[in-house]
Amino acid sequence: MAEEPVFAYKQCLVIRTDIPMSCGKRCAQAAHASIGAYEHADKTVRKAWLSEGQKKVVLKAQNERTLHELKVFAERAGIAASLIQDAGMTEIPPGTVTALGLGPAKSADLDRITGNLPLL
Repeated sequence: MAEEPVFAYKQCLVIRTDIPMSCGKRCAQAAHASIGAYEHADKTVRKAWLSEGQKKVVLKAQNERTLHELKVFAERAGIAASLIQDAGMTEIPPGTVTALGLGPAKSADLDRITGNLPLL
């Protein structure tokens, strides 16, 4: 039996659950959050995360305030963060905050910030 891989790095994508979005819309917002946070991450961390296989975890947030609070906690910890606002071209009004991307960063550091959030 093969051993489970150990991921020292990961990315957390946090999606609001208090606004109506189709599954496809949620996926698109998570993708925006992933790319946005990646672009703000340290080059060395990005390289390490890429070499491990780019682990991502998608989590639920109850409301917009939660996303803003998580963003502040992450930035204070030196973790790249990207808050996503929708353009409003399909399902929701323009400017609606939908998602937050965090990292890549050390898994343990992200767990301290997002460890109480449920999986999506």
